[in-house]
Formats: sequence, C-alpha cells, structure tokens
Amino acid sequence: MVDKSWQVFDLAEIKKKLKGKPAEYLEFLNVPALNCGIYFLAAGSKDMQSPHDDDEVYLVLSGKARMRLDDVERAVGPGSLLYISATTEHSFFEIEEDMTLLVMFANT
Repeated sequence: MVDKSWQVFDLAEIKKKLKGKPAEYLEFLNVPALNCGIYFLAAGSKDMQSPHDDDEVYLVLSGKARMRLDDVERAVGPGSLLYISATTEHSFFEIEEDMTLLVMFANT
C-alpha cells in the first residue's frame, strides 16, 4: 500500500507532460483541501480563465506578462507570487515570453 499522506513531485517531469497547446493547465495533485497544477501560456496567447470558487496562489516559474486583478494591472515574471481570493476577476495579458506557473487552489 502506498502512503498518500505525503508526495514528492518533480516539476521538470510534470512540465514534460504538457502537450504544447498555447494555453494549458495540467493538474498533478488533487486532495480534499488542495489542488495543484502547472499552467502554461505561450507568448502572445490569450488567458481565457474566469473567476474561481476557491482561493488560489500562482508562482511564476518562467516567462513575463502583465496581470489584471479586478481593475489593477501589474507586471509579473519569474519569482512573482500572487494570491487571488475566490471570485476575483483576474487574467494574464501581454504575454511577452512563454509562461509557466505553479498554481495552488485551496478547496473550501
């Protein structure tokens, strides 16, 4: 029996599973309190997401873009850590470089 109380993930291995679409989300963890995934946005692509029912955190692993949070805009890049509360309007735009983000949803 495999112990599911902890897991170790290799982000390089997870990123290899992306299919190369201009905008793609790949979930790699789904437990009662938390979902995690990799979100990829190609340079020049459109982020078509809508507000979520759960709080979320993004960590920009690579790439550059601008982020719109409600009526506020700001530049984001590698190392940017963003918290977005549930139901907040948000999207990435002016995606200058292919972006890879670690995404964590808190299931409420």
